[in-house]
Amino acid sequence: MDFLNAMHASASALSVGRAQMNVISENLANSNTTRTANGQPYQRKFMVLAPAPVEEHENLPVGEQAVQGVKLVEIVADQTPFPTVYRPDHPDADENGLLKMPNVNVITEMANMLMAKRIYDSNATALSTARSMALKALEIGK
Repeated sequence: MDFLNAMHASASALSVGRAQMNVISENLANSNTTRTANGQPYQRKFMVLAPAPVEEHENLPVGEQAVQGVKLVEIVADQTPFPTVYRPDHPDADENGLLKMPNVNVITEMANMLMAKRIYDSNATALSTARSMALKALEIGK
């Protein structure tokens, strides 16, 4: 793997990481939203990711794989049922006093945010290391 491919792979992961933080932030911001434009509570969103070739390799040596990055395929709504709580005084409660809440678990989202941060930091470090190695390689040629 050359330095440029390593940088492209890390850059694609950084881009997806930023999008993941945005999705997690939206989920956390709407964790108490009981009515959206469609009249239902907010539905948690999550990302579907897939490997993405950074560079097409035609003649790879035996046993060597093409460098892969990552790409965002789509952002989908979580179909987990909405939890209900008893709040008869809430305007969105039904005739039995049950209120549908968003299917967002704040603890899960915070854990996802910590994991996304660590992945982002790791890829930023990998990008910085590849850059440093490329600069050192150029210095050797002087």
